[in-house]
Amino acid sequence: MTDNEKKPILPKPPWLKVRAGRDDRYRQVQSLLKEQHLHTVCQEANCPNRGECFSSGTATFLILGPTCTRNCRFCNVTHGAAAPVDTNEPAHVARTVEILQLRHAVITSVTRDDLPDGGAAQFAAVINAIRALERKVSVEVLTPDFKGNRESLGTVFEADPDIFNHNVETVPRLYPAVRPQADYERSMNVLRFASESGRMAVKSGLMVGLGETIDELENLFFDLYQAGVEYLTIGQYLAPSQNHYPIAKFYHPDEFLDLGRRAEKIGIKYVFSAPLVRSSYHAGEQFHSQ
Repeated sequence: MTDNEKKPILPKPPWLKVRAGRDDRYRQVQSLLKEQHLHTVCQEANCPNRGECFSSGTATFLILGPTCTRNCRFCNVTHGAAAPVDTNEPAHVARTVEILQLRHAVITSVTRDDLPDGGAAQFAAVINAIRALERKVSVEVLTPDFKGNRESLGTVFEADPDIFNHNVETVPRLYPAVRPQADYERSMNVLRFASESGRMAVKSGLMVGLGETIDELENLFFDLYQAGVEYLTIGQYLAPSQNHYPIAKFYHPDEFLDLGRRAEKIGIKYVFSAPLVRSSYHAGEQFHSQ
């Protein structure tokens, strides 16, 4: 498919259709985020679970602004020139965590290749602000690759998140088409370095339905296991628009169960595999149940 061609989006099967309910709790969370000048990946990436998560009083914080310096073909986050770093953001995130009484806070970001440290110091500042709360809150970070810079990664590690997550997203063969500004081996090195630090649990995630094969997925699971990944999420890719990378296949829920079993058989301890699973979906329950 050329850049000028638009492939029709396949109609969703029944198991992927969700209600976009907006109750009082949903509106409360939305209002609070606006009041604190915060962004969420739930909104910016148009997550299908946003209604459920907001209605249950949870959200995944998107720090360092809503604009990404990369332009992955699967992602709905806006691409372009990013805004200056907001020094008040860590306090606003911590304040929101406190108001929502979150037990587990998930912090992610856009990729900020324009910053010397890739935004690592902001991740550390947010973690430290949450740690300063009187109530104990577990913290999970989902970071970009920081161009593989170990100093930047070390800045995040030293803030001691409970879980360090970096998504590989897809199999290596599809990187040039799906993630042209990323690098599979670089992402694996990030996960390996996190595991070797011995400071926190290591997690990764991927989408299926982009045209990968089962053999490619099993090889990916093995690579993740070798890199020290303990937590893995597997979910269905949903193209945000006709301009994004096309969906090649909708996996049936039974196929997700099979993928989960394959990853566990290879050695990954905690695998969460289902059509609507995303990196931060029920992340707190997953972490605290182990």
